[in-house]
Amino acid sequence: MTTVTSTLRTGHIGLNVTDLGRSLGFYRDALGYELLGEGAEADRRFAFLGQDGVLALTLWEQADGPFAPASAGLHHLALSAGTIEEVRAYEERLRALGVDFAHEGIVAHREGAASGGIFFHDPDGTRLEISVPTGAEGAPAPSGTAPTCGFF
Repeated sequence: MTTVTSTLRTGHIGLNVTDLGRSLGFYRDALGYELLGEGAEADRRFAFLGQDGVLALTLWEQADGPFAPASAGLHHLALSAGTIEEVRAYEERLRALGVDFAHEGIVAHREGAASGGIFFHDPDGTRLEISVPTGAEGAPAPSGTAPTCGFF
């Protein structure tokens, strides 16, 4: 067996979507991703999204229905913010856009945790989280001692 000497990191996330234009608008306008490139062939529509020129997310228009939480595959997409104030600013922006939230306001990752954030859904129902490691002290924990991000 060959020895591996590097540490793997997530390169980018690929999401299947039902409507590329709608999802592109959401990830660009609501979350601030930049369009880095796209394919517009009738049966091969996709968009590369990133920040500061670095690929973070690829949208593939090849889903024939909404996100299915009970199916194997992606559970949720967790995004990290720098401060709790940034999380609040995203919450305000998302609420103004009419985004569907799983919980009211910032919630803790579990009872007594300092970490927490907001939990919401993209246009296809994909579960998303924006959180920080500290700053959510005292926020409610919707799932008690179980991870909030696991049950929404």
